[in-house]
Amino acid sequence: MSLFLLAAFAVLALLDVPLSLALGVAAVGTMWFHGLPLSMITQTMATSINSFLLIAVPLFILAGQIMERGGLSERIFDAAEAVVGRFRGGLGHVNIASSFVFGGISGSSVADIASLGPISIRAMTTRGYPLPYAAALTLITATLATLVPPSILIILAAASAGQSVGAALAGGLGPGLLLAAVLATYNVYVSRRRGYGTVARFDSRRSLRAILRAIPSVGAPVIILTGMFSGFVTPTEAAGLAVLYTLIVGMAVHRELKWREFIGLIVVAGQTAGSVLLILMVASAATFVFTVDMLPQQASGLLSQVAGTPFVTLLFMGVVFLIVGMLMDIVAAALMLIPVLLPAATAAGVEPLHFLIFMTASLAVGLASPPVGTCLFATAQVSKVPVERLVLAALPFYALNIAVLVLIAAVPEVVLAPARWLT
Repeated sequence: MSLFLLAAFAVLALLDVPLSLALGVAAVGTMWFHGLPLSMITQTMATSINSFLLIAVPLFILAGQIMERGGLSERIFDAAEAVVGRFRGGLGHVNIASSFVFGGISGSSVADIASLGPISIRAMTTRGYPLPYAAALTLITATLATLVPPSILIILAAASAGQSVGAALAGGLGPGLLLAAVLATYNVYVSRRRGYGTVARFDSRRSLRAILRAIPSVGAPVIILTGMFSGFVTPTEAAGLAVLYTLIVGMAVHRELKWREFIGLIVVAGQTAGSVLLILMVASAATFVFTVDMLPQQASGLLSQVAGTPFVTLLFMGVVFLIVGMLMDIVAAALMLIPVLLPAATAAGVEPLHFLIFMTASLAVGLASPPVGTCLFATAQVSKVPVERLVLAALPFYALNIAVLVLIAAVPEVVLAPARWLT
């Protein structure tokens, strides 16, 4: 049954049927063809989204929309430039830091590119960075939002796997910091070796003014993370606070957002969240088929024969994650892979939290990779760099991403230590 479902899904996806519809039709067709009760589809779909935690998804998406339109993201970039922009390679660090902070509010890589991408690329090229390099760095740094709390993918994955959302979000912080540090190190090396960027004269008055202007904007991730990890609020309540805070700052402090525009942002956020949650619903029907077919047990038995240690098990799975992430939407991929591979990973001695964050980091590479990488095409659009040229410029960053994945697989404490400290 599982092979029948996956084959039907692959055929429909190749015919350019929307992924949520393709997955739903494949699940319904499989259950009908094999005589399973179709009533289970509505039950599993309704149960899959009957969760208070999932309210956080549209709220964090809305917070990202408000930041973009309310001027918060631009002020975050200006403040980061004021701190490190005067050093060789400084604007590359600004790109990394601003994406890290913005990801800590929106939880969306595509939102990062849409809001900060044009600002970052324009600033870097003006200061002497080649356009392909600036676009490639923007592409890769945007994937930080998939790891940095409050990552929407981590929220969905943790809810699907029955794991603590707070612990999973904290666990993503370590790999996010590791990837940011690796990218910053490479940026320094390349900028010094190739002479990228110009060194601007330090203007203390201008820098202080930019930092002061950004304080209200930077307050959003501080409130979100402090509230969640202190236990004062749940992730869903933190998402509500994020919307309220960014709305107040955008309307009352920066005065760049109007009420009539806010209604439009709600509609856009609802459409985006609806497509994400629809994938979650139809993936639950596919999960039911996998469970009946005992696919998780079969995958566990196969992995036990070829992978002996947790590290080797994760490396094998990492190859699967990278390939799948390059070929399909990573939300749908995660929700399909978790019920199949999580039992196999735990049977091999991998901590469930370690598995979830490693999977998230691996699938995030797919966001920036051909042939269907959402961030890849979004960056090509805002930078006006052809996709094939952008991929060539990003090759060193892909290699760095894979090296970080190996480190995450080899050192579980990169994930588990922040989860213990912060929750």
